[in-house]
Amino acid sequence: MNTVETLLAKQEIYEVLVTYCRGVDRLDEDLVRSIYHPDGYDDRGYWRGPGWSFAPFVINRLRDANSATTHSITNVLIEIDGNVAVSESQVQATLVRRNTNPVVTDVMGARYVDRFSKRDGHWKIDERTVVLDWHKVETWTEREPPIATDKFAHGLRNSNDPIYIMKKKRTLKADAG
Repeated sequence: MNTVETLLAKQEIYEVLVTYCRGVDRLDEDLVRSIYHPDGYDDRGYWRGPGWSFAPFVINRLRDANSATTHSITNVLIEIDGNVAVSESQVQATLVRRNTNPVVTDVMGARYVDRFSKRDGHWKIDERTVVLDWHKVETWTEREPPIATDKFAHGLRNSNDPIYIMKKKRTLKADAG
């Protein structure tokens, strides 16, 4: 694999990693499922099994337990050997618990340790292990924010989220042009 092919492979793998984040944060089961090969495996301690089965499990769990989540990937290291790759990605996840007063959030620092393979022209996960490095619980009482947060577009956990609306606009514009 030459340098350009390696860079393209690393970019595709990176996009798989952040696709997972969008999928769980937007409660998009199809998007979460799309990161795994059909025989892909996921190990999170509380869940060990097929990645495709993990998708509906995690979406239902997050929908029931949390009013919002944010997963952010940093420090991604990808090592490629032919059509196989291993990656380690640091992730910070913030999960706002549903129906608590004061507000309770779980904030976690973890790593996604993944083995990828390229099959049928696409890099996807063969095996994922989530390594929890730290966890803390934060609580706060909601009060008037210092800025007018009601003026922002707010994230939705469904296909009406601003990213899906923007993608629809792009498709409509492309079809019209």
